[in-house]
Amino acid sequence: MATDTNQWTVPQVTMTLSAIAATAATPRPSGETLAEQSARIALGINQHLTDPSLATQGTWVLSWLGVSPGNANMAYLARNTDGSNSFAVVIRGTAGSVTDLMEDLDVGTVVPFNLVGMPSPVSVSKGAMKAFTEVVTMSTAGVTLAQALATALGRAQPNPTVYVTGHSLGGCIATMVAPYLQTLTWPNRKPNFELHTFAAPTAGGADFAAYVDSLDWQANERHFNINDMVPQAWNNLEATKQWYLNPGPAATDYVKAVISALVALPSPHVYVQPGKDDALNDSYDPVDPNVVKKSLQDFMGQVAFQHANSTYLGLLGAPDVQSGPVVTLVTPVGTAGAPVEIVGSGLGQGVLVDFGTVPISKEYVIRDDVIITWAPEGVGVVDVRVTNNLGTSPAVPRGQFAYGGPAAVVVTGISPDTGRANDQVQVNGVHFASDSQVYFGDTLAELVDYAPEQLLVTAPKPTIAFGKPATIDVTVLSNGYSSPASPADEFTYLE
Repeated sequence: MATDTNQWTVPQVTMTLSAIAATAATPRPSGETLAEQSARIALGINQHLTDPSLATQGTWVLSWLGVSPGNANMAYLARNTDGSNSFAVVIRGTAGSVTDLMEDLDVGTVVPFNLVGMPSPVSVSKGAMKAFTEVVTMSTAGVTLAQALATALGRAQPNPTVYVTGHSLGGCIATMVAPYLQTLTWPNRKPNFELHTFAAPTAGGADFAAYVDSLDWQANERHFNINDMVPQAWNNLEATKQWYLNPGPAATDYVKAVISALVALPSPHVYVQPGKDDALNDSYDPVDPNVVKKSLQDFMGQVAFQHANSTYLGLLGAPDVQSGPVVTLVTPVGTAGAPVEIVGSGLGQGVLVDFGTVPISKEYVIRDDVIITWAPEGVGVVDVRVTNNLGTSPAVPRGQFAYGGPAAVVVTGISPDTGRANDQVQVNGVHFASDSQVYFGDTLAELVDYAPEQLLVTAPKPTIAFGKPATIDVTVLSNGYSSPASPADEFTYLE
């Protein structure tokens, strides 16, 4: 792969454009209209496209953007101003979890995919067809994707190149949008089409793959991380039951049961991937070392890491795009009007702050990624989230505000995180009260010593039952709160 910033490869550029499509995919918690979110997405995409440090070099400009009703799908059209006479149709991937992505594709039912000029219809999944239909019919100011591309090509020099690309679900839908665009009539002769997908699940059967591959492509490539579960759908998911070897997380019985359920979703339908395969690696590398224990949540956490835009950019040797805001810590308790300190990253000027679904209305102060603001009217325990043009911060356990208290209980670490029954284990966290009870899985542990941020307990005997995992969550029950499960609270019983 080229590393000179003046010699980025087409996959590096198209994966960067695909990663940019994830900008501001999450709506603001306090609410915004689709038009308001679309405007925020456009501002964020433009912010990325003008960044000269990315593989896109700051030479691409946004020409059109469309968001489907409900924000289910998004696509944008960009033009390169570097004189290469190139354009890009970019389709956004899923904004939800990997499991949600696969279940939402509705692969148990197939429908005809019939384009003008096709000799006969071919089969695609009902879910993929629904997403494709939304992408090609959504419009902005009455202009569809195809109409916007026609206008752009009408102003271009002859023989332009059009890249059609997407990551995850975006890549899946790109395999349908690109053939559709090939069937249309274009000004200044038919452009040279290139199809580049990343981490894409399969849209259709063997007839669909054969049809896509039979078309006139300047390039037709399927790029994937060999350790990513999503591009194994829907023709090789069974193999993922053998993942992940050293250093883990090896699939447990629970993990294999989840995979079996996913494998069964297509029913009798056989899916085949179109395009020339381009495996981006040949070993289990890179690995997220924070999720390697033998548990369902670590397995799915590793799947999410392997599927991430940033992982694909890293495998391609391309710079990562700037992420949206992140909240790491919030003043935990108070009342309406109380000062609140919000700590995180990406908290620059122009951010919007929500306490649950309530926006703050007062001014706030930002100093070095710390926001000082005042709690709006509210009740209960709410997630404090920050929004800017690049996105909305995810909800995190330490980013909660409790009106009137007490503060939410969170486990931040276990030491040691492996051992046997009767071993002493230190449980670290925040907001532990004197009534704290510690559970190893579903078994109460003996409390040896107490401190507000540290509990010393004796590990109980593990529950012995068929299929019970050796790795369990350590949960603290205190002040009416039960600490949320996370990889940080996992303890593994040694045999």
